[in-house]
Amino acid sequence: MTTATINESQPTKTSGPRRPVRRIVTGENAAGKSIFLSDGPAPNHTSGVGSPLAHVVWVTGDAAAPGSDPAPAGQAFGFHSKGGSLLRIVDFPPDESYDTEELARFLDEHGVRDNDNARHFWFHKTQSLDYAIVLEGEIFALMDEGETLMRPGDILIQRATNHSWSNRSGKPCRMAFVLLDLEHGAKD
Repeated sequence: MTTATINESQPTKTSGPRRPVRRIVTGENAAGKSIFLSDGPAPNHTSGVGSPLAHVVWVTGDAAAPGSDPAPAGQAFGFHSKGGSLLRIVDFPPDESYDTEELARFLDEHGVRDNDNARHFWFHKTQSLDYAIVLEGEIFALMDEGETLMRPGDILIQRATNHSWSNRSGKPCRMAFVLLDLEHGAKD
């Protein structure tokens, strides 16, 4: 996977300036009492060439980094984590700002791109159950047949199906994704 750590104000072609995601992590102290372990910007924020800015906030399973922070700065992640979960915040730019050839390369690197004359450049399929939540802005969720406009608070349950995201608003759209690994062939 080709990724680069994005600096606090470094814009990318598709993302604009990076807007931090606040991550609050809990734990227990020596006496077994619950405490806040950390509260600050999520350290992992990456963008591959041609892909939108993504913040991986937390990971379980095979992709989790060793140590106390499973999603540290600079750690590269695939679309989901084998045997676990991945929480990602993505800032989707408007469709017209994408370099579609670069995005195709990014999707191909992960082996998820729809190469069967897809009707939109973001069409892909992963072996995961995804809870996709619009936080800000709006975006169209596309299936092979049909599409629906999603607005803040809307949640799509993506069950290992071919799908795409189309931001036709002219403004960024921020989404949260909880991606759960599925056994090959499972839908939920």
